[in-house]
Order: sequence, then structure tokens, then C-alpha cells
Amino acid sequence: MYAIIMTGGKQYKVEVGDTIFVEKLNAEEESTYTFDKVVAIGADDGIKAGTPYIDGASVSGKVIKNGKGKKITVMTYKPKKNEKRKLGHRQPYTKVEISAINA
Repeated sequence: MYAIIMTGGKQYKVEVGDTIFVEKLNAEEESTYTFDKVVAIGADDGIKAGTPYIDGASVSGKVIKNGKGKKITVMTYKPKKNEKRKLGHRQPYTKVEISAINA
């Protein structure tokens, strides 16, 4: 059984036991988090899709850690104008382990 959830403006296909990295959630480490926006649920007998979400369906997971990704360097440059800028960015994330899919 799998589910497609939506969080942080992105969609993720998850199964029980999967570990995913999502946009930073407002949750403490070692706590449980419930994803209410379930777009679709697939099982052996077929797939059930929502319009846009399935009523009553949820996916729960355990928050493993909150962290930051690797630093990326962003450069802007305009030729012949002596205008340039360099800055770095580290995207925050939350690591979640999926524990249950409630259809």
C-alpha cells in the first residue's frame, strides 16, 4: 500500500517504513506528525484518487530530525555595469519516517 501526500508545495509517494526529506515542518524531533493532504492511495485492488484530497485519509510519521541542506552559492552578474553579488543559501528540511497510512 502506498500513498501520495502533499506538503510544502510538493508531492511525495510514500510507503510504510520510508524515510523522506520534506520542507521544514513546525514539529519537534522524536514527535509524530500527521499529513492530512493525501492526494491518492494505491493498494492491490486499485488506486483511489481525491478531488483534490481524500476525505478522512491521513499519513502519520515520526520526525527524526530538523536540519539544513548543503550550502549552494547564488551569483548574480550584469555585464558592463560593474554589478555582481554572491550569496549562499542552506535550505532547511525535516527528515520524517513514515509509520502508518490510514485510508
